[in-house]
Amino acid sequence: MSLRLRLTLLYSLLMGGILLIFGATAYLIVGNVLLSQVDDMLEGTANEFIRVARVDYLGKVWFESFPVDMDANIHVQVWGLDDKLQDHFGSLGLINEPFDAGSTRTSQPLYREVNFKGTLLRVVSVPLDREGSRIAVMQVATPLDTVNAAREYLLFVLAVAWLYGVILAGFASWFTLGRTLEPLQSIVETAESINRADDLSRRIPLQGLEEDEIGSLVQTFNQTLERLEVLFTSQQRFLADVSHELRTPLTVIKGNVDLMRRMKQFDDESLSSIDQEAGRLTRLVGGLLLLAQAESGKLPLNFQPVELDLLITEVFSEMRIIAGSKVHVHLNEIDQMRVSGDRDRLKQVLINLVANAIQYTPQGGDVFLSLARVGDQARIICRDTGPGIPAEDLPHIFERFYRAEKSRTRGKATGFGLGLSITQWIVEHHGGRIEVDSKEGQGTTFAIWLPLIS
Repeated sequence: MSLRLRLTLLYSLLMGGILLIFGATAYLIVGNVLLSQVDDMLEGTANEFIRVARVDYLGKVWFESFPVDMDANIHVQVWGLDDKLQDHFGSLGLINEPFDAGSTRTSQPLYREVNFKGTLLRVVSVPLDREGSRIAVMQVATPLDTVNAAREYLLFVLAVAWLYGVILAGFASWFTLGRTLEPLQSIVETAESINRADDLSRRIPLQGLEEDEIGSLVQTFNQTLERLEVLFTSQQRFLADVSHELRTPLTVIKGNVDLMRRMKQFDDESLSSIDQEAGRLTRLVGGLLLLAQAESGKLPLNFQPVELDLLITEVFSEMRIIAGSKVHVHLNEIDQMRVSGDRDRLKQVLINLVANAIQYTPQGGDVFLSLARVGDQARIICRDTGPGIPAEDLPHIFERFYRAEKSRTRGKATGFGLGLSITQWIVEHHGGRIEVDSKEGQGTTFAIWLPLIS
């Protein structure tokens, strides 16, 4: 059973219940009002007969005359304490049997419905007293045919109104729910088309108000599709990049092995090339493993107070040796400050940045390191005088396997494009951020911001 049909049945049942309660209430109120009118009429009639009633010397009650213009549906009996009929009015009053046999001894006016000889009567029994003594009971009755007919007609009208109300509510709910749930059908169709065609570029068109719940669901689903498309595209590009990165060193290794097999002897140059490519594979697998651990939350970070000035000095000393005479590494201003972080990972960040600067800075260029306090944050600057990064490449440099090939020629010493992705993850998980500014021909500047220990 579809959701639309279930909701339609639910709303129809709910409307039916409401109409049923309303109809029952209306039926009871109208019935009570009609009975109240009959009771008022019986009370007035009883008072009129009491005014014309007389009592003889034996205590027998009789009517001196009958009220004028009395309704033909009015029937009166007067019963003595000896259960004998003393006087009567109307055709039913002739019958020598009380209208309400159970009320001939009542001590106060009593209204009841009784079935008398197959006729439903409304009877009021009124005790008659003389000088404080009970002498008889007068019963005034009238048939309830009119009241019953009115009740039956009202019940028929209410039943028809209930039936039409439920049908109308069902049709209105079906139509309204169809319009409301139409976007859900679009979601189902879009999901099915994606499953059939593997096309994540499709989106669900917004219909109706964007602020309602269905509109929010459509927007959320479209955002999910967009993220899935980005992730799927990124995964495809990632697999292509990994395949490409693996193919190059494997091709070199296989070529050198084939060469030595044909020469039937070991060649130092070939072995050296194999060793270099094996090292590249090791670094690639290590970087991928590190990224996988980071993104899955399984990369542990050992936070403790870190003296940034000592760490910067240590990295400066090591990288100056690595740079040798190719690039001049300088340590500019440096302040004493501490941050909370993983010392080894922060050192890895600095080594990545400085190594990149040394690698892409031409012979005789300069790399500058500095550490300064800016408010409640530490700012680390790594600036080089290399060729810079094109503006169109800057938004992508922290993506995996991305390299600005226009400015950085790819070669054996070239990395895999994983270092900056790892660097960004480490900085952000230390509560900081990394920024880059570069202009072609003027070098590149990386700025790392880390919160200081308060």
